[in-house]
Amino acid sequence: MTTISYAPKPSPGDLIAVISPSAGLPGLFPRPYELGLERLRKEFGLEPVEYPATRRTGSTPQERAADIHAAFADPDIKAVIASIGGDDQITVLPLLDRELIRANPKPFFGMSDNTNLLAYLRNTGIVAYHGASVMVELGRPGAMHPQTADSLRAALFTSGEYVLRPAEHWRDIDRDWADPATFDAEPETRPGTGWTWRNADQVVEGRSWGGCLEILGMLLMADREISHDLTEYDGGVLLLETSEELPSSDEVFRTLRNMGERGLLQRFGALLMGRPKTWSFERPNSPEEATRYAAGQREAVVRALEVYAPDIPVIFDVDFGHTDPQLVIPYGGTIRVDGPARRITVTY
Repeated sequence: MTTISYAPKPSPGDLIAVISPSAGLPGLFPRPYELGLERLRKEFGLEPVEYPATRRTGSTPQERAADIHAAFADPDIKAVIASIGGDDQITVLPLLDRELIRANPKPFFGMSDNTNLLAYLRNTGIVAYHGASVMVELGRPGAMHPQTADSLRAALFTSGEYVLRPAEHWRDIDRDWADPATFDAEPETRPGTGWTWRNADQVVEGRSWGGCLEILGMLLMADREISHDLTEYDGGVLLLETSEELPSSDEVFRTLRNMGERGLLQRFGALLMGRPKTWSFERPNSPEEATRYAAGQREAVVRALEVYAPDIPVIFDVDFGHTDPQLVIPYGGTIRVDGPARRITVTY
């Protein structure tokens, strides 16, 4: 079993590395990126340090790997955060120096395509953090969602238990970053709908693994950062969420089915399923279409679990994925799912 531990936390005034391990979108959309950097300084008291590929579109996997190495190796850098996700971080993984990173453990924050790096760090023995990229959550128009800001502050600066709460208001409809008017006001939100619990008669505590479902599918196909010793995942808490690509219910089912056929899905003690994003610029679903999409995804998840893991607790619509707010989840850290109390507690 991999020994996983929490890296030392930064303090206000410390340096935080800002890197683009996937897409160099800060070069294309500077407004949300600069806003995110400003909030790191003013609201969190951290000093961002950029690296050569951070704003470079079309950077090579070698250049991005070099930035990761430089960020972890620098003793003055106390944490690392991704600017945003992308779609090819899997090509960076074989270039990383595991011993260098293991010798310089630091908290890393990212999600979406950064599921690659989160899984890599867990296998390296370092608890990382699913959530809070610079451009999306920190660069949110108007202000950060208060629940995102509160969980990020706790994850950055504190150690110990933190109780997650369902979103009071949320959204999944985006506005165009290229339009300056996007940043004149906060985005519109809708009332929260709470979480939905299945098999809520149990209490499960374990270390987390998972992330963006589409990226996990890539890792499974490439056979990267998935332990061949499946006992590594026994009793753990599985995190799953889907992206703005809006995978079909069939795609979701097939990925979970393949995890089950590999013998992986049934290893976990509980599943946290992120609230699905139901709208994108390519598929601007109506409210009715969005409701049908979310219901279809839930049915696909239940269908797979009924075959491979029928008895595990499942909590749907947890706010940690591609919707807003985005709660920060320790990746490889401890999560307690208390079904009778309807409570999820993470350990930062």
